[in-house]
Amino acid sequence: METNKRIEFWFDFASTYSYLSAMRIEALAHQVGIAVDWRPFLLGPAFLALGWNDSPFNIYPPKGRYMWRDLERLCDKYRLSFKHPGKFPRKGILAARLVCANEDAHWVPDFVRAVFGANFAEDRDIGDRAVIAEILSALGLSAEDLIVAAEAPANKEKLRRRSEQAIELGLFGAPSFIVAGELFWGNDRLEDALAWLP
Repeated sequence: METNKRIEFWFDFASTYSYLSAMRIEALAHQVGIAVDWRPFLLGPAFLALGWNDSPFNIYPPKGRYMWRDLERLCDKYRLSFKHPGKFPRKGILAARLVCANEDAHWVPDFVRAVFGANFAEDRDIGDRAVIAEILSALGLSAEDLIVAAEAPANKEKLRRRSEQAIELGLFGAPSFIVAGELFWGNDRLEDALAWLP
């Protein structure tokens, strides 16, 4: 989409609420003429900066129980498939590196949705290189070439720097949205973020 109106979508592939936003944001943004900048980052460093060594949904069991039930309700609301992951959180590092290495590629939105779907609709291990390769191949892409490039030292550094940038921007969770310098946090703020631009 050719537009000077843009929204930065900051997400972690392990994030439950990022799943909801990833599946919705492109269509909603298109309706109002806003382009999406896909910004994967790793929540782990942000959590460590806050003194957490795990997802708060794991650290605080009542919060975790609520989140899973809330996710079920919201998936019903948005008509999204959901299957409780056998492991949470899963490592989305390779998928994040792939997006960082190919941010402007036309296939990135479809890849992001496919990875989230694998994790939260199919209960597949997105940390498994074979799963990611299968997703890339299903999109008609050269999986091995893309994975090798994504795992190059320079691109690993790019993702590390992106995660540091998230902390510098004040991000403390995912999904987060930045529009015109304004930060919005949470799937329930996606529409508000899109409405912020005149």
